[in-house]
Amino acid sequence: MADVSDSAIKDAYEAVRSDKDETDWLLLDYAADKSDRLVLTETGKGGLDELKTKFQPGNASFAYVRVKYSNDVESFREKFVLITWIGPEVRVMRKAKLSVHAADVKRVLSAYSIDVPASSVEDLAEAPIVKRLRQAGGASYDRA
Repeated sequence: MADVSDSAIKDAYEAVRSDKDETDWLLLDYAADKSDRLVLTETGKGGLDELKTKFQPGNASFAYVRVKYSNDVESFREKFVLITWIGPEVRVMRKAKLSVHAADVKRVLSAYSIDVPASSVEDLAEAPIVKRLRQAGGASYDRA
């Protein structure tokens, strides 16, 4: 079981969800190599592009990001995405615990449209994520 009780996590989550706050992402990492305690590593205002630069190859991390996209010139939507990052250098035992820990994280970061597993920055390309958000939201103008 992951410890996600740090009040900073809840505060950052509420900031990302708030329309009155410019914060649009948060990043959670483990407090130490053998720890099951997650801590707030960082927050930001630069969207998915900025967040992608924060993931480390040796870390298993969770991120929560607001993604703004348009269906047409007059229609904008904002949806939330939960990202589970497993860097290519993450140890086997950490990977093994991640699916159990993900359930604990999802209880705290509970309002999201899709979850995205990622092990490389390419997995976080905006176009496929927006396509999935459109499909999940029921307002997909994509033919595929």
